[in-house]
Amino acid sequence: MRMKLSYLLGAFAISGCISAAQAQTLRVAMTTSDLPLTGGIPDNGSEGGRFAGYPIFDGLANWDFTKTDAAADLTPGLATEWKVDPNDKTIWIFTIRQGVKFHDGSTMTVDDIVWNFDRHLKESAPHFDTAQARSYRTYTGQVVKYWKIDDTHLALQTAQPFSVLPYLISRVFIVSPTQYKKIGNWLDFQMQPSGNGPFKVEKINPRVSIDLARNEEYWDKGRIPKVKKMILMPIPDANTRVAALRSGQVDWIEYPAPDSNASLKAAGFNVVVKPYPHVWVWQYNHTSDSVLQDKRLRLALNYGLDRDSMMELLAGTAKPSIGFYEKESKFFGAPKEMFKYDPEKAKALLKEAGYGPGKPLKLNVQLPTAGSGNMVPLQIGEFVQQSLREINVEVTHEVVDWGTMLTSLRQMPGKGAEPRRDAIAHGLPLGDVTNFYSQFTGMANKLGSNWSTFIHPKVDELANKAFQTFDAAERDKLIAEAHSVVVDEAAWLFVVHDLNPRALSPKVVGFNQAQSWYQDFTQLTVKD
Repeated sequence: MRMKLSYLLGAFAISGCISAAQAQTLRVAMTTSDLPLTGGIPDNGSEGGRFAGYPIFDGLANWDFTKTDAAADLTPGLATEWKVDPNDKTIWIFTIRQGVKFHDGSTMTVDDIVWNFDRHLKESAPHFDTAQARSYRTYTGQVVKYWKIDDTHLALQTAQPFSVLPYLISRVFIVSPTQYKKIGNWLDFQMQPSGNGPFKVEKINPRVSIDLARNEEYWDKGRIPKVKKMILMPIPDANTRVAALRSGQVDWIEYPAPDSNASLKAAGFNVVVKPYPHVWVWQYNHTSDSVLQDKRLRLALNYGLDRDSMMELLAGTAKPSIGFYEKESKFFGAPKEMFKYDPEKAKALLKEAGYGPGKPLKLNVQLPTAGSGNMVPLQIGEFVQQSLREINVEVTHEVVDWGTMLTSLRQMPGKGAEPRRDAIAHGLPLGDVTNFYSQFTGMANKLGSNWSTFIHPKVDELANKAFQTFDAAERDKLIAEAHSVVVDEAAWLFVVHDLNPRALSPKVVGFNQAQSWYQDFTQLTVKD
């Protein structure tokens, strides 16, 4: 009911928002079923970070969107540089950018950044964010100590050398202590947030829109937005997003319905696709009492899925996945299992495990209705269900909205009141190697980010070596070896890598899509 109400409210409110929209306003239809939180710890999955994260806030490290012919990497943000202490590789030293203003006019200091880490990590702090900080432990859990060195330097310490820490803490958005102290609590801060990103929150219309305005005082003068305003609206249904674009109610939609792309192009809309690091999967339940503890079943599902036929459904917006990483990735490695559609092999594996026409394998899988990076999940889910039925696997879907699924992903299988599931089906980004760390290692399992509870001693051995080495080439080689094990173990059901499709009005000019989950909204314009 919550999703349906949000959807109806959003559809009703679009016309109200649009009447006030003038030239130089970019109106965006997100795939989320509700507005992401705007207090510096965005929810609604990674799409929350895409729209209510980096546009409003900065991290110590940001993402470089200037090189769109390769996967995006880190660039200096609120820190101008970072390095490991040569005498102790558990300590990172960040040089903090001077003269940066928050949206409320206060000047950022090193003390402010320490205060922000207290929000996440110091439970005795008066401003510790009890409601949200724990959901961010994926990004902050490696930090065991932090302190101000002097007025221009901050230190972060990890329990052991962790060479990719800057990637993790790039998602720790810095907010204004001055604004928080003025407001007094995080709930009300969501409605009047103050960051230091290129856009600032002008107004929040609950369940309807987030209205952002250009930050004229942004510290990076080359990235002061060219548009005056950006309006973000949740429209979870792909066909409704397409209708809103066609009617001129919005200028930009995330993931158009695949079967609409040809007609959108014919009508003059710009449909953008480009490879980027993202995958749609089933995360298998690997707990001790799970039927999918049997590797033969995990392999059978991967061989029994007709990914090539699915490409017709997705109309050029995705390509088959046979691992967490794409086959072309430097992290793919050399696994022995190269999954292709082989229903006879799948049936043989199932028969060996005791399943067949007279005793089908029955699986309960949670599936989202929409949301961050999930493309058209109901159609994908139905296709997977039908494909696996051909090999005597019966899939029952537990269909939920994206917010409910995110709650499920934070609750380990078998814990609390969560119902029994064999898998959770959804999309997730893999923009840097910390995404591999957060999904397939024992350390991530302890932090609560590895829902599937997949743990393999060889993967942990290789990953620990990788994350403790500061030689990038050696680290990449070790991650590739670890990924080979993940594929050979059929740790998940690998479905598709999508191509980050979005459709833009011909009025939107100057957008150059980055190979990143995140995008730069500062360089484009909207014509009259």
